[in-house]
Amino acid sequence: MVKLGVVIPAAGQGKRMGASIHKQFIPLRGRPLLAHTLALFEQSELISEIVIVASREDLQTIGELVEAEGLQKVSSIVIGGKERQESVSAGLKALSPLIQRVAVHDGARPLLTCQELNRFLTEAEKFRAAIMAIPVKDTIKKVDSQGKVLETPPRDTLRAVQTPQVFDRVLLEEAHQRAVESGYMATDDAALVEWLGHPVQTLMGSLENIKVTTPEDLDLAESILAKR
Repeated sequence: MVKLGVVIPAAGQGKRMGASIHKQFIPLRGRPLLAHTLALFEQSELISEIVIVASREDLQTIGELVEAEGLQKVSSIVIGGKERQESVSAGLKALSPLIQRVAVHDGARPLLTCQELNRFLTEAEKFRAAIMAIPVKDTIKKVDSQGKVLETPPRDTLRAVQTPQVFDRVLLEEAHQRAVESGYMATDDAALVEWLGHPVQTLMGSLENIKVTTPEDLDLAESILAKR
């Protein structure tokens, strides 16, 4: 059986949240936000290993969280870089050599269910690179630096991308290495693989799989969990 590990970037400052603590530690239904995310991958029988990427100042706090939650699959907590891309690269290097497939999931996406995760991971096995995504509801405009509309892409060709994103490990490692050599920066790992010229498959995500970045997002997350 192919071994699948997950890298969870959790090194962000969460400045848009406007809180006195980093957003990954903000209480969500009585537990730190990050605890919900980690518990999801701990519960999935398809995940063999978890690597958390954190800021240096959060290493101890996250270590204490892992111990308090009794998370057995967390193998490493490593220091991230200034950019998300650098953090994921650090997480990749910390994974066991036995891991052949890698999922990358935002630490601030705590609402995915185990059923949704396992469904996605199973469907993704058919592809070397696959990402969660949902159709966009709004009309999207491409604009210039002054806000002038340049074009309106057909809505049925657009997707809002989520995590997890899953890749063959060797493919993702090559993408990160080539990006470093070329000075290329992307906002997600799929973009790095696309940049290599490799196809990336979208698979259906979840409307509830939001990234918690603002106080309004936190309120919505509380509401979603309260209904479960």
